[in-house]
Amino acid sequence: MTPHTPLTAICLALPLALATWPARAAQLMSAPVAVATPQESASLVARLMALDARQGLTNDYSFRISSQHPGVIGQKITRAQHTYKNLRVLGSESVVVTNAAGDIVSVSVSDRRPGLTLQATTPGGPPPPALPSPAELTPTLSPDDAIQRAVQAIAPGATHRWPPGAELLIYPVMKTVRNASAANKPDEQLNALDVEEVVERYALAYLVRLRMALDGKLVYYDVVVDARDGAIIARWPALQTVIGTGNSQYNGVVPISTSQIASGFQMLDPSRGSGGKFGGMAITNANHSSPNNPDPGAIYTNSSNTWGDGKQYTGASTTDANGQTAAVNALWGLMNTYDTNRNVLGWQSLDGNNTATYIAAHVGTRYDNAFYDDSCACMYIGDGNSFTSLGAIDVIGHEMSHGVTAATANLIYAGESGGLNESSSDIGGEMVEAYARAGGSGTTVPASGNDWMMGTEISKSGQPLRWMYKPHKDGSSPDAWSASLKNLDVHYASGPNNRMFYFLSQGSRADPASDYYSPYLTRTPAAMTGIGNDKAYRIWFKALTTKFTAATNYADARNKVLQAAQELYGAASKEAIAVQRAYAAINVGADIDEEGGGGGGGGGDGGAVEQIVNGGFENGVTGWNGSTGVIGAHSGQTPYEGKRYAWLGGNGRRSSETLTQQVQIPAAASSAQLSFALHIDTAETSNTVYDTLTVSLRPDSGGGATLATYTNLTPAAGYQLHNFDLLAYKGQTLTLSFAMREDRSKQTSFVLDKVSLLTR
Repeated sequence: MTPHTPLTAICLALPLALATWPARAAQLMSAPVAVATPQESASLVARLMALDARQGLTNDYSFRISSQHPGVIGQKITRAQHTYKNLRVLGSESVVVTNAAGDIVSVSVSDRRPGLTLQATTPGGPPPPALPSPAELTPTLSPDDAIQRAVQAIAPGATHRWPPGAELLIYPVMKTVRNASAANKPDEQLNALDVEEVVERYALAYLVRLRMALDGKLVYYDVVVDARDGAIIARWPALQTVIGTGNSQYNGVVPISTSQIASGFQMLDPSRGSGGKFGGMAITNANHSSPNNPDPGAIYTNSSNTWGDGKQYTGASTTDANGQTAAVNALWGLMNTYDTNRNVLGWQSLDGNNTATYIAAHVGTRYDNAFYDDSCACMYIGDGNSFTSLGAIDVIGHEMSHGVTAATANLIYAGESGGLNESSSDIGGEMVEAYARAGGSGTTVPASGNDWMMGTEISKSGQPLRWMYKPHKDGSSPDAWSASLKNLDVHYASGPNNRMFYFLSQGSRADPASDYYSPYLTRTPAAMTGIGNDKAYRIWFKALTTKFTAATNYADARNKVLQAAQELYGAASKEAIAVQRAYAAINVGADIDEEGGGGGGGGGDGGAVEQIVNGGFENGVTGWNGSTGVIGAHSGQTPYEGKRYAWLGGNGRRSSETLTQQVQIPAAASSAQLSFALHIDTAETSNTVYDTLTVSLRPDSGGGATLATYTNLTPAAGYQLHNFDLLAYKGQTLTLSFAMREDRSKQTSFVLDKVSLLTR
């Protein structure tokens, strides 16, 4: 047996004013934001409703502000849940990005509201289901009846740790449909981008939140109960747990930040976080409080500022040196989690607004669990029985990352979104581990130091619970996406995205016998190149906090992670290429060639060729034909980036305007991605299509295809990014056309910017 260095924590009690932080030259996220006043929230809702009114929508449609948090530097994120007839539509929301002046910059939308057409009309798209009738929106069950039905379905003998709640809402029952291009594909050949989730029907339902305990175990579930017949429509676990990862008992002497009191010192960190239950980051002694209803207890105190003995807890006193070790593990892990996100990204605490949290050590007796509890935005740690102490560095990083997700995307903890929720915590845990192992300082996540495995250090058998680089080694987690992924437990459904992140950071190998090989990487080189921990984490964190919605699935995650990479490092950057290859490696999207892309190169083109001339319109009309007078730096609209854009429409009279450009897709191309940013606003108030923008391709050889049609029914605050795969047109010369048609009155503006066609 390898001897372990005793863990003795020696630290100074520094007042908050003396705390220093490294300069963040590469800071990504803004400082904490002020909570909007009721008037400011009402103003934003009014602006969003005004956009709805221009689609002809009535006051039956509205928005409910659910959270606000920092965005990237200079921006703020507001999450607005969609409502219909004052009922929240579960999983339907807008992520609104505003600048310092309060202007809407962009909106990321998951729109599942009844009665709405798709944002862009595409041939073969399924029609939306019918509007619910008044009778269908009238409950026959009371909230108490729904709670009783849910309890009977989950755990009839359990006791409530927190009072149960039942929210009446509209639940979109989803189904998976194939895109037209994949209609005849065998199931085993389906890619995540071959299918989409659409609303099959709407159900009036209660979302019942149960936070119970039974036989020494917490039973946390969210249950969807039909409000008309009492049927259980859906259920998913709400306790976000991990059993075993890392163990700070093996890190030797570590510094921890405490504060001085009259009798000595306490584990209250005055330099990290504010407010919350204890006024700062704290470690408390649950002192074997029952997991059925754990009491966090009081903050740890000690007569000296030397804590712990570095050994596994023996089961005796929780306050002597041996009992303190679990608290040292917890505080060191909490400090490093806070510092990783603050020093590297600029994100403060769990919510980005620097609200303090706490960890309670010694929950239960020989309790084999550690969990994050949304009810208190805190964490509980057991001492272990089958495992050793669960206060490991990546366990804490994992659980605290659940707090970040809960404060931002709040990914629904079921199906693919639940798998992404768990994966995001695994990613956070690994990045915290890498940062802590390298000394817990600096403004970047180190390139190494984490082991890419969950549970190795605390597993008595030496076998981890999860392998991020090869998830299927656990026997249950798949290595790649399939149509059945949504049916798995969320811990197993996290597997493919964990593998994606490993490949994004570390790259893959070409040997089919290797654990680091993917059969889905069919382009060159066969071994994709990674971009390192730091860039991979920045890309993931930006996508999670500023783009993901609660209903984001794997296909949506791929698109939004790619957008984040393009915004941070460039549309043709090595980082953007790596994102596409990493997702292709798990069967989400097609693989592309790197063509010499070295990875982590800070914005190189990676062999990509831009086929659009002057796609940002900064060189005036160069490259464009047709109604080129629409190009300029006009007053009344704003660009997506730069100073110029193309403003089609906005005339308020019968008119037509067209911008075209001839492009060529090489016959040897392995990838051809068209993208553009589009903003739509309108004065139309009827639920009728009057004004359109049609995006189409016309091959020189004849024929043509409509990629999408946008209308006055689809206005959007800020710009929306749109992407199309044009590889099917390789070897052809095409005319790309943006054709606007406006009727005789009431303007609709289609504002176009950042047009790009990248081929490789």
